[in-house]
Amino acid sequence: MNASFDVLGALPPQSPVVLSVPHAGRDYPAALLAALRVHIRVATALEDRHVDGIAHAARGVRTTIVARRARAWIDLNRSEDERDTRVDEGARVVALAMRSAKVRSGLGLVPRRATNAGDLWLRRFSDAEIVQRIVEDHRPYHNAVAQALAAARARFGVAVLLDLHSMPSLGRQGPRIVIGDRFGRSAHERFVARVEAAAVASGHQVARNAPYAGGHILDAHGAPTRDVHAIQLELDRSLYLDTALDCRGPGFAATVAIVAYILDALEDEALGRGSSAMAAE
Repeated sequence: MNASFDVLGALPPQSPVVLSVPHAGRDYPAALLAALRVHIRVATALEDRHVDGIAHAARGVRTTIVARRARAWIDLNRSEDERDTRVDEGARVVALAMRSAKVRSGLGLVPRRATNAGDLWLRRFSDAEIVQRIVEDHRPYHNAVAQALAAARARFGVAVLLDLHSMPSLGRQGPRIVIGDRFGRSAHERFVARVEAAAVASGHQVARNAPYAGGHILDAHGAPTRDVHAIQLELDRSLYLDTALDCRGPGFAATVAIVAYILDALEDEALGRGSSAMAAE
């Protein structure tokens, strides 16, 4: 068992659908707290606050990998190469245009900033410190996701990853749920369409790939040609948190029901029980 994340459910999985929750961790190591130049509440703004509770309540028997370690410590949805020279002494110096947009914006493997705040850190971290986080936290998480997906595919012939996140409000006219599939690269259309239909049935505004198309987790684990599909699901935090966006709110149970419905739809599609499969017969 790895101290930085939990694996819930059976291995091999009892469902072709696997759930990942990489950004809801609330474990802030002492080394992180000592390096902060801002109040801890600034760093917690990086969290997908309590979306792990949605996953716990909605997952049923599905194998679920949930990060414990805070995103401020290391971002599991960034690649090992997305290291920011401004916070990381071991980062490779490359031309700004060649660095990812996330790194340029301060949201690399180790975030440099949080929303509406300046730099997070009192100092740059050494190469050894960052490598240790990669070896102890980042790689084991991805290995656990890969293992669960491989076992699901071996058992069911197909595997589907739902990578669960939450997002700040996108405004009164903006979507409340955003589905990401890396613009069609990480999952077959039939799975994305089932997620979209299930999300639309909730009555909320839904969008695909805008403004969130998914990140490293979808790139690393989605392989539709090998029958492994990966989809990101972003939920407006106001759907399930209180007005302070800090604790569970009155919409928590309804949001659990939405995610559970989406998971059921994905499982039906994977097992050939869904509307798309029946229409193809």
